[in-house]
Amino acid sequence: MTSLMLSDEVASAVADGRPVVALESTIISHGLPRPRNLAAAIEFEEILREQGVTPATIAVLDGVARIGLDAEGVRRIADDELAKASVRDLPILVARGASGATTVAATAHLAARAGIRVFATGGLGGVHRGASETFDESADLSTLAVTPITVVSAGVKSVLDIAATLERLETLSVPVIGLGTTEFPSFWLRESGFTLDWSVDSPEQIADIMAAHDALGHGQGIVVANPIAAEQAWQRDEHDRVLSVAFAEAEQQQIRGKAVTPFLLGRIVELSGGRSLEVNLDLARNNVAVAGRIATAWAARD
Repeated sequence: MTSLMLSDEVASAVADGRPVVALESTIISHGLPRPRNLAAAIEFEEILREQGVTPATIAVLDGVARIGLDAEGVRRIADDELAKASVRDLPILVARGASGATTVAATAHLAARAGIRVFATGGLGGVHRGASETFDESADLSTLAVTPITVVSAGVKSVLDIAATLERLETLSVPVIGLGTTEFPSFWLRESGFTLDWSVDSPEQIADIMAAHDALGHGQGIVVANPIAAEQAWQRDEHDRVLSVAFAEAEQQQIRGKAVTPFLLGRIVELSGGRSLEVNLDLARNNVAVAGRIATAWAARD
């Protein structure tokens, strides 16, 4: 039974040591509205191709974890109703011949299995507010603790507990490195109020750290915190107002546990009149472009 399949394009690039960037499918299937999600999926891949980098969009389709999708595969993750698949779900989908869009955790796991070292996403999952009672923490964190991949993200969404997320990453020995910033970004905003221990100025310096990481025998991932451009960031006043209303509504409706974050994110899009969605797309494009440059720098070291 074939459970992991690289496209010919990705397999050739990995074998030849050419730059490859993994892309998740959950952002397409669950994070963006139709039909803009299909256009975004195509655009993310094109951003990489224009840099001479091979895109490897990842999903489980019909029981096979596919590393690199053809046009029909990209259409399916945008149009079909797919399960949201984290690492724990992968063997079940494969055994049942089912399909699923991969989360950050699952994408990182599968990309590393395929020999891909750089991965672009929008925002990393983290520790949820109130996790001391609900124990609600993204599998992204525990997966990065055991997965040698460099993830480019715009921090984590400001609806999460950013302080606790950074503490967990430190406990798990996952390096968090600011690219052109000394402050951890909070997705829609460039700032979070939390200063990073380490910052670099170029993709080449990230590649140097990746090489040293390997040489020292570290098996964890690396988080590259890449803030959205200042002119594209959400205005803080509007951001704070919208989040305040969304949190108040969640409390009034007594929404609890795992239902809280999907509710908040949906309401934030509605309350912002779609502004949060536009920022989401801009930061994702930026992360993909930066990941492409890091992958290029990494391939140039060989």
